[in-house]
Amino acid sequence: MKVEAKICGLTDPIAVETAIAGGARHIGLVFFPKSPRNIAPAAAAELSRMATTTTGVVGLFVDPTDALLDDVITQVPLDLIQLHGDESPARVAEIRARWNIPVMKAISLATAADLDPVPAYEAVADRLLFDAKLPKGVSALPGGNGLAFDWTLLAGRQFARPWMLAGGLTPENVVAAVQATGAPAVDVSSGVEDRPGHKSPARISAFLDALRTL
Repeated sequence: MKVEAKICGLTDPIAVETAIAGGARHIGLVFFPKSPRNIAPAAAAELSRMATTTTGVVGLFVDPTDALLDDVITQVPLDLIQLHGDESPARVAEIRARWNIPVMKAISLATAADLDPVPAYEAVADRLLFDAKLPKGVSALPGGNGLAFDWTLLAGRQFARPWMLAGGLTPENVVAAVQATGAPAVDVSSGVEDRPGHKSPARISAFLDALRTL
């Protein structure tokens, strides 16, 4: 596939198998208790063993404590740590240095001004992920809400680090999203579910099949 895909929030072997068989470059495991996609480290370790040499295992954390990172990383072989909270550039650098694992920082977008912190994160993270910012007054999870943002915010932009596009992606709109943004990689969670926290193998396959048309 020309465009890399990450299937995030996986919790069962069939979904993982489907993602890998379909050519997903990354499988994402969520370590955030408030999420319906949260998974215990022991269960995540079992799923991570299904990864092939061409599939990266990504652990998603939201403002994690050192204790949580230690607990997960000692049990689950992660290729990439995804930070999806309010982590500062200094905290990103600290986590990357302490655990010696590449880090991807999520940045939430609603307006062009939301791109202002990008240079500070480019200096310390290995990858960036652009997701939709929640509207004011809306209380929800940091990601996986099925919300899209204005893709034209990213059109024609160049970044110093590899980046992924997230936020409201589905099998039906992912091609348009890539064409609008030039995204080299995409990340999907709720868009391939039939209910929160439950992945649909059919929608995972459809998402990955859509990317092959690019």
